[in-house]
Amino acid sequence: MDKHQLIEKTAGRTGAAGDAERLAPQDVERVLDALFGTVEHPGLIAEAVRAGETVVLGSFGDFHGADGTAAFRPGKALASYLRDGAG
Repeated sequence: MDKHQLIEKTAGRTGAAGDAERLAPQDVERVLDALFGTVEHPGLIAEAVRAGETVVLGSFGDFHGADGTAAFRPGKALASYLRDGAG
């Protein structure tokens, strides 16, 4: 899945509950760029990891620094989903 597909699918899910308005794709893109960064600007996750922080995203997992580089450790729910196909 590329960035465009991720943006479109995420925007589609935001209105799926029926009780909320769907976010516009450009709003989703702004959030993703703020979190993960762009070529021109680092995102909030990169800035936190560089500062020695661990960014925990609930059961999805966490981003942290390891030996001068970024690392991702999947959370229990994500690991279980990928291993068992539960969902």
